[in-house]
Amino acid sequence: MTSIPKDYTLNETIHPWLHAINLSFVPGPMTPVLEEVIDGMRQEFERLGHNIQETPDDSTDVVLTTAPFGVPLSWRDALIFKIRRLYNLSRTPTFYTLVQVSPDELQRQLDLFQTVIEKDAPDPADFDFPGLAADAHRVLYEQGRRGGPILALERLVQAYSKSIHVLLLVADESPVEMYHFDLVGANPRTRADDMDAFYVDIVLRMVTSMSTIEVKEHELVGDPVPNELWKHLSTPDAMAVAGQQIGERSFFTDMVHISDVVDVPKVTDTIAEQYSEGCFATWDPQINALISTVTGSARPVDKGNITEDDLAVIVGVREDGMGAQVRHVDGKRNDPPSTEAVELIDLDSLLPEVDLGPEWEIEARVPVVRSKLHGHRGIKAYDPTCVEYVTLDPPYYDYPVSCATSAQAQGIKSAFSRSEALLNPEDPRPIVFTVLPGHGTVIAEKWVPGKEPFQQMWEYMDSGQLQVDNMVPQGSMTYIPGSDDKMILKAEE
Repeated sequence: MTSIPKDYTLNETIHPWLHAINLSFVPGPMTPVLEEVIDGMRQEFERLGHNIQETPDDSTDVVLTTAPFGVPLSWRDALIFKIRRLYNLSRTPTFYTLVQVSPDELQRQLDLFQTVIEKDAPDPADFDFPGLAADAHRVLYEQGRRGGPILALERLVQAYSKSIHVLLLVADESPVEMYHFDLVGANPRTRADDMDAFYVDIVLRMVTSMSTIEVKEHELVGDPVPNELWKHLSTPDAMAVAGQQIGERSFFTDMVHISDVVDVPKVTDTIAEQYSEGCFATWDPQINALISTVTGSARPVDKGNITEDDLAVIVGVREDGMGAQVRHVDGKRNDPPSTEAVELIDLDSLLPEVDLGPEWEIEARVPVVRSKLHGHRGIKAYDPTCVEYVTLDPPYYDYPVSCATSAQAQGIKSAFSRSEALLNPEDPRPIVFTVLPGHGTVIAEKWVPGKEPFQQMWEYMDSGQLQVDNMVPQGSMTYIPGSDDKMILKAEE
């Protein structure tokens, strides 16, 4: 892969693994401002050594196209569904769709969504947008309640444009700002105050996303766990209880199914069918493995009401890092673990182990982290006397990465490897967390005698010592002292 030049950005907060990409512009409806922005993006891509292709081919990484705002594209007209036929491609490249909206129209839409999501229940009449599926009002309402009116609008724009990666350009005669939309619901903004910085930031965000590698090629290893042994483990039941407890505290977000928002004939291999609402895992010392929830991309999984068939056994990471090592269990369904499986198990690799003493059911040497919770939520405050916050490396705040990637797993592992509470097992703080901008939070729990897996987490949620929030920061963030001895989130506007 071609390396990125040293002067790739206006500052040094970039990821070291960025590489050059092949990009093709296949525009749809155009406006003068869209032409200006596409030209600026093209020049920036070329200046930084990326390959601009006149037409897509099987080496194309990204296709950039356009779509109108507020007009639902028929799936028959959407380029993403016909590009393979038009250009004789063997695979579908990643699509980015540029959509222009005026500042006034954007504000009108946000005001509309703000009004309707404040109601106690969704009213289908409030979401009477053409071209949507019959149940779309429920999804837009729930998304708005979760992430504010911008997230409801994001889902509407994605449904209309038939595209997951949307660059929403706010502009009249000239650019004002650009929103970056993705599958999980990120919506960071790039300001157009400095046009050079504007194009650098847009390109960096796109290249960051395209330079990541998904790590979902899990490897089956070892003999299956005997069913008799599995039935005697306490962990599966504890996972079910934890899912219920955490779900009752509204931690898990509703799974979004594309078919619930817009009717398309087939989305596999074109766009994601759904995204998971989170995952969690805990260590079982009896089989020396991490028991994790399974992936929601294989089938719908209600994390608040799991069964043993919703659990997988993770024992390590593949030598090439492309997935987790998994053991099956005799006599039960064995779906793949969560898409964040590598992240969940690899977090332990730079941390110490501890010895479980006689106060536990079994004496064993185990990772210092007992339980891990990943969800699309933010943390608005915490008590520093019992909870520790660890920061990601600086590039992750300017240029976030997507889920199920080696980049995200590495970023999380690096953050937790700096935890004072985890590096020193005697540190009294049992909970450590980090926040992934535009994505959510990862929370780690140490071994606490007398507590069930995740119990310390949900008790801190109840006591306010760990305050979960619907809103996820979209960029730079920090925590500052508050009036009640809590550390309070201060996120970049």
